[in-house]
Amino acid sequence: MQALANAAQSYMGPAPGSVVENEYKPDPSGRKMKALTWQGADNVKVMECDVPAITQDKDVILKVTGTTICGSDLHLYHGEIVALQKNDILGHEFMGIVDQVGPGVKHLQKGQRVVVSFQIACGECRYCKQKLSSFCDRTNDSSLMQTMYGQRDAGFFGYSHFTGGFPGGQAEYVKVPFGDVNCLPIPDDVSDEKALYLSDVLPTSYHCVVDTGVKEGDVVGVWGLGPIGQCAVRWALLKGASRVIAIDCVPARLEMAGKLDKVDTIDFSQVKDVPAKILEMIPGGLDCALDCGTFHEPKSLLHKAQKALMLETDVPETANECIRSVRKMGRVGLIAAYAAFCNQFNIGAVMEKGVRFIGNGQAPVHLYWEEILNDYIRTGKFDPTFMISHRVKIDEFEELYAAFDKRAAGVNKVFVETKFSAPPSEGCPKVSSVKDWTDKVL
Repeated sequence: MQALANAAQSYMGPAPGSVVENEYKPDPSGRKMKALTWQGADNVKVMECDVPAITQDKDVILKVTGTTICGSDLHLYHGEIVALQKNDILGHEFMGIVDQVGPGVKHLQKGQRVVVSFQIACGECRYCKQKLSSFCDRTNDSSLMQTMYGQRDAGFFGYSHFTGGFPGGQAEYVKVPFGDVNCLPIPDDVSDEKALYLSDVLPTSYHCVVDTGVKEGDVVGVWGLGPIGQCAVRWALLKGASRVIAIDCVPARLEMAGKLDKVDTIDFSQVKDVPAKILEMIPGGLDCALDCGTFHEPKSLLHKAQKALMLETDVPETANECIRSVRKMGRVGLIAAYAAFCNQFNIGAVMEKGVRFIGNGQAPVHLYWEEILNDYIRTGKFDPTFMISHRVKIDEFEELYAAFDKRAAGVNKVFVETKFSAPPSEGCPKVSSVKDWTDKVL
């Protein structure tokens, strides 16, 4: 699949309109760094790579002080996102200290702490002017995405050449194009552990709740209780949801969500028909259903077979459950990272029930990150450190991917430190070794 996608993209050439150089050029000093690279399906490797150089006036070079694995990185790990190439540097959630600035950078200085959005926005196109940074028209040259979707998302860090081929942040250094636009300065009263997740998981989960229109009094269902789903549950409650039904099969995740007031849980490994159970609990159906899960874990034999035979890339099972579970004229929000095509999608129910089926899209981080930082994190209304289960060193990224994929030892969100990281903040996990974790799968 990767070879075919890369060949197609190479044949079509770059899509016109991109204003960003995505080629990796080494720093003239010859400095080296550690970085996590993709080597093939289920195969990643920490390698010694060149520190990147500034290539355009508005570039910033960042010393990474914190990075992490996102659940969507597992799609890359398993080779399910197209246009991956050997030695691509992965990672799209990271923060750090400004090390170098290009001559066109006006608002950042060397030594400043910043968090970086997972998307690369130009700051000038019609979407960027509305802070819809994930939809930037000018930073992704993927002709393959243009052909498949009709338009292109913004370029993303560390997420294959389908999103521009930009080296990612699971590394000790990163080049950030349009640094003034894509870096958010972090005040001294906010720790790295609280700031890091402004890069993706916090704006993404918030966007799902806001874009799907969760409002005071709504009954909300959340499918998938990884970090995005756990945050979505909390955002829904903060927006006034009267009740949340949280659905997963991992006991530790169900327990985490179930401890919250107004939250009931459903273990789908024990409940054969989730929509029927929800309609029993909520006669008439949910007001909103939020799909915060994954497309790469089919439940039924039918979809396991179709994926294995490459008859579909994604599975519609969760989406169909959401559609059945909402009331007539209810809303379904899709924030799970679907990639392409699925079979047996219940489009008839969407039409007949008048369901508002909303593709939330990749979250426009710039639209929300200042609000989340100032109105929720700094005020104490939302403390993102609840989801950090472990802290490891960058050297153990290979082992971490395998453990994260298996959900070993209750792993949830992991803070990955580099040689530039500050010590762990009070109340946050201390450094541990992945190999010392229990083999228990939760």
